[in-house]
Parts: sequence; structure tokens; C-alpha cells
Amino acid sequence: MEEIKKICLFFLASLYYQYLAGQKIFIPMDDEQKNHLKAYGLTYWALSQDTKAEWLLNYRGGSFLLDGYSSIEKECKLRDISFQVISENDAQKLRNAIAKPSVNAEIVELLTPPKIAVYSPKTAQPWDDAVTLVLSYAEIPYDVIFDEEVLEEKLALYDWLHLHHEDFTGQYGKFWNSFKYAQWYKKQVQEAERMALKYGYKKVSQLKLAVAKRIRDFTLGGGFLFAMCSATDSYDIALSSDGIDFLDWMYDGDGIENDPQSKIDFDNCFAFENFTLELNPVIYEYSNIDVQPNQRKVNEENDVFVLNEFSAKWDIVPTILTQNHQKIIKGFMGQTTAFQKNVIKSSVTILGENKLLNEAKYIHGTIGKGTWTFYGGHDPEDYRHMVGEEPTDLNLHPNSAGYRLILNNILFPSAKKEKKKT
Repeated sequence: MEEIKKICLFFLASLYYQYLAGQKIFIPMDDEQKNHLKAYGLTYWALSQDTKAEWLLNYRGGSFLLDGYSSIEKECKLRDISFQVISENDAQKLRNAIAKPSVNAEIVELLTPPKIAVYSPKTAQPWDDAVTLVLSYAEIPYDVIFDEEVLEEKLALYDWLHLHHEDFTGQYGKFWNSFKYAQWYKKQVQEAERMALKYGYKKVSQLKLAVAKRIRDFTLGGGFLFAMCSATDSYDIALSSDGIDFLDWMYDGDGIENDPQSKIDFDNCFAFENFTLELNPVIYEYSNIDVQPNQRKVNEENDVFVLNEFSAKWDIVPTILTQNHQKIIKGFMGQTTAFQKNVIKSSVTILGENKLLNEAKYIHGTIGKGTWTFYGGHDPEDYRHMVGEEPTDLNLHPNSAGYRLILNNILFPSAKKEKKKT
């Protein structure tokens, strides 16, 4: 009797598997989704299981369509992700509707999950990082790397690189005036100086420039670069000031050379041009790339930026990067909050902006075989994140539109981006 029971259970399980094999799991990404952020992690996990995945651009907030396996259905339930099991026939009807020329939507196939690296000090910092927060919350694996790995050619192991809250100019975030006596600041300086000495550099600024150049080469070779907050403008400033000493004595032990501004090479920059360096060592800005807080005539309640709309069938890349269930996103500040539009290169695509303030928040471009994306601000769910504050609890923000933009970039390398034939 027990043997018959086992056979029946096996038979029922086989029937259920065959049933699911002919089905699809539809993950909506509009307002009906209970947990947008974990839905990205589920899709990443499905790719790691060799499951076929499709990204339905501009369809219900950028929904996902996965092969119908019981393991995926189980994971959706465990992660509290909204989903529907639909027939292959219904899935094809959905594809046909999206394929209509009059519909601004497109389907891209997602291939393998990207290998992700986060450039960040491995010691504790007095601030958190939005990307590592959301990667951990979404259950997407990543490696932390820093100067050693970059200089020892380890970037080749990864597809996607995030630049943590970093100062590539060697000015330690220009925190000297406010935090020079803080233990964390002293330790940061000591560690950076030891690292520079280890690799044969006399100054930390020279070390950071060498790292910036290796990251540039990674991107030129086909890598995907994503940066937030001060890792955006300080990166371009470092590249443009190659061989120029514009740092004062408290940062590198000697003074500023004569007229460094006139020697800046904007051709070396990814995103910016014609900007002016901030040479005062006690002013908490690197240049006029970042919008100045005293110039922004806006309060927290009215501080927003708008995602621009693109043709899904012809401009697939910016469409992928702007997938969201909201088009108006609440703003948030950082050491670099947003970018003055008058210093952005004409070749750059502005993905999100505040036109009234004439500032860009979210920008993208290509260099060589690779791409880069810069996102201003520190934490999409903490308007003014201060040094030493507790990290944001994303369990309280599972539907964050601002954090979704980060995760669009995570899946971006997986997307099969074919150009339309003319």
C-alpha cells in the first residue's frame, strides 16, 4: 500500500511539473507588485539557475516573464513577490501586443547573471552605501574589491563595477575641515597613505589616479560602470587632472601648483566638461559640477526629478535604465547631489532630471566598448544622510522607485541589446 502511495505521489508530481513546464511566471512591476526590489533579486537568481527570462520594457512598470518552474514559484512565495502563473498561449498574446509598432514597449531576453564588484574600503566606514544595501536586500551576490584588486588586474573577473562613496582626487572627501580630528578620518588617511606607499606612489592622489585609469580601461574594454554620489564627479576630475597638482598641503603635503584650472584636459572625462575646480580646501565641493545646496531653491517636499521617456523599440539602453512604476522620483542629497546641465557633455544621455532647476540627476554614456551610468545623491530613501547615521532599512521601502534605478543597472549587462535593422 505504501509503495502504491509513493507511485501516485510521484505521478502527481510529474503531472504538476509538466503543467508548469508549459506555463510562464509573470512578475508584474507596476503598483500591484508587493516587493519591487526583491523581484530583481528573484530574476537574477532565476538566471543563475539557467532559467529563460524576458524583460517586458514599458509593460506594467517593466515586468518580468520567466519559465514556469515550481522552484521559481516557491522562491516568489518565500520572498513575498507578487506573481501570476499564465499559459504559454497567454504569454504569446502578451508578446504580440508588445510587438505592435504603435506600442512603446519592447521585450529583451535576459541572458547570464553578471558578476558584480563593489569598489569600497574593506574596513568600516562612517556611512553606508545604497548599492550594497539594495544588493543585500534583493539577495544579489557581489564581491567587495578595493585598490589592491584594481591595481592587480582583478577587474577582468567582473562584468559590472560599482564605485562606492569615494574621492578619486585624493582629498579624502574634503572632510578635513569638519572631521580632521575624528578617528575614522585619521584611520582612512593612514590606510590610504600605506596603500600608496605599497604600490610605489608618493601621494594618495597618484594612487587614486592610477586606480581611476584601470577602471577607465575596464570600461573601455566592455565593462559596465555604475557610480553614485562623490564617485561620479571626483572620478572625472581625477582623470582630467592627470599630472596636475591642485591639492593643498593638508591633503598631499605641499601646495597647489600655479593655475591648475588652465591645465585641465576635459577630453579625458567620461561625462563632464568646462567645469571649474573648487581649490579652497575647506569648502565641501570638488567643483561646480555638483549643484550647490544654497543655489537650489527647493525644499524636501518639492525636491523631485523626472525620468525621461525613450522609444523602447529604438532606444533600448536608456529604456532599460529608466524602467519604473513611477516617473516622478523623490530627490535625495549627497556630497554630489545632482549635476549642473551646462557642464555635461553633449554626447551624454540624460535619463532623469529636474528641468526647473536645470540639473540632471541620472545620466548615461558609452566609452569604447563599455558603458557608464552616474546617479547623483547618496541614499534614495534618506533625503539628507549625515555621516554616522544608521543605514536605511529597506524592509521599510520594498517599493522604492529611487532604488529601482540602481537595480535596473544591475540587470542591464544581462540584457540582449540588439539594434533594429533599418
